[in-house]
Amino acid sequence: MPGTFTDSKAQERYFAAYAKVLRKWPVPSEELDIATKFGPTRVRRSGPEEGAPIVLLHGIMGSSLSWYPHLAELAARHPVYAIDSIGEPGRSVETLAASTDDDLAEWLSEVLAALSPEKVYLAGVSRGGFLALNLAIRSSGQIAGVIGLEPAGFAAISIPKFILWSGKEIFPWLLPAALQRRIVAGDPAVRHTLRPLLFASFKYKAELPPQHVFTDDELRAIEVPVRLVLGERSHIHRASEVAARVAKLNPRISTEIVPGTTHALTLQQPDLVTARVLEFVEANPS
Repeated sequence: MPGTFTDSKAQERYFAAYAKVLRKWPVPSEELDIATKFGPTRVRRSGPEEGAPIVLLHGIMGSSLSWYPHLAELAARHPVYAIDSIGEPGRSVETLAASTDDDLAEWLSEVLAALSPEKVYLAGVSRGGFLALNLAIRSSGQIAGVIGLEPAGFAAISIPKFILWSGKEIFPWLLPAALQRRIVAGDPAVRHTLRPLLFASFKYKAELPPQHVFTDDELRAIEVPVRLVLGERSHIHRASEVAARVAKLNPRISTEIVPGTTHALTLQQPDLVTARVLEFVEANPS
């Protein structure tokens, strides 16, 4: 069953919040609706015509707008495509459920085929990182490289533990900026901007495939450069174990563990995240 909002009012509230966050997009952009087997997919294109294309994939139950703090620097030298993932809140509309990992790879492949004749660099956060690796495992024809920022897919995720962590992570979003600065890393203004969109997304009923854990054979099958940037205190996997595992399996996969960070790495270290994406793209010419 395709994902949908619980009712029309919930949808209206979400898109009102979406419109407000969109005003923070720091550079000119063009909105594209890409037809796919699973429904129209909204993509926001920014940046120059020339340069290595970067495709951005957001975390679970998020949207392309979560990338707004990074766009000015990324789009200064590269064409950047920020996707609203199918089956999640955002401007994409799921008409046929993407119910398997093969479906997800097919959906993303269709989007990439419509965006650029060149190979693209995929940058994904959490579930977005999983989506990028999920495609890279199956086919490298459209991909120049993958940078996964705290990507899912390296350990089974306990739903109760994830909910508990999420609650602890979200609580500081409710606090005044001055207090936020004392207890959490990152820019309070970003959390303040994204907060209404986050809360409105709770009224979206997603029907996502169960979270798959990559097998050794799948990780060995990746034929493009991959960079994993992991939070030292991540709750979805043990970063040191992930790093040791992939080092044994595939020389194309490298890792960095960022001290003191959690699964909220992109909020805690936004400047580092932007820098690592640019460094990866420029160090691995297609």
